[in-house]
Amino acid sequence: MTDLSLVIFDVDGTLVDSQGDILASMRAAFGAEGLPVPERAAVLGIVGLSLPMAIAALAPGLPQAQLDRMVETYKDSYADLRRRGGPDSSPLYAGLPELLDRLGAREDLLLGVATGKSRRGLTALLESHGLTRRFVTTQVADDHPSKPHPAMLFAALAETGVEESRAVMIGDTEYDMDMARAAGLHAIGVSWGYHPRARLGAAHAVVDDAAGLERAIHRILGDAR
Repeated sequence: MTDLSLVIFDVDGTLVDSQGDILASMRAAFGAEGLPVPERAAVLGIVGLSLPMAIAALAPGLPQAQLDRMVETYKDSYADLRRRGGPDSSPLYAGLPELLDRLGAREDLLLGVATGKSRRGLTALLESHGLTRRFVTTQVADDHPSKPHPAMLFAALAETGVEESRAVMIGDTEYDMDMARAAGLHAIGVSWGYHPRARLGAAHAVVDDAAGLERAIHRILGDAR
């Protein structure tokens, strides 16, 4: 094992505010099938799940073939929005670019991603923000069971050689917090994302801004070392 620490970020609602693209793509998926579009709160409430699970949760009882079409429609819509909108369509939250720069400059710390996005979606997003080389491990829904299953985090630990006690998961949903707990990692919830603070009860800490997040990371990983 290494003496390095690992900070793993969720993406939607944690690093970037992508709700505009998420809501628009969900409208496209449901509209293409002639189905009523779920309310905003319902859509944002399932952010963090893998896309097939999210759509199935929003449209229970539909035939699998129809659900599969909706997943593909969503993906195509999201990819088109990302191409046309660039970084402005899913902006980084305030203070996050600077925080990533400071964390990335530390020789004792590695950065990773664990997201319900597809590989295609994550690659496009990171490229648009110039972050492709920032993360040494990137775990996506294509390769793992949906959150809160801990497979993504186990894979990130295996790729980096970091022990659970030296790793922290940062996210905005209860799925992130439950995943971190299941993998034996520290969990930091952020209040600026898509799940209310009340749903982040499994977090070791909940923070309200980038400065608070940085302090929590240093405090938790300092305690771990």
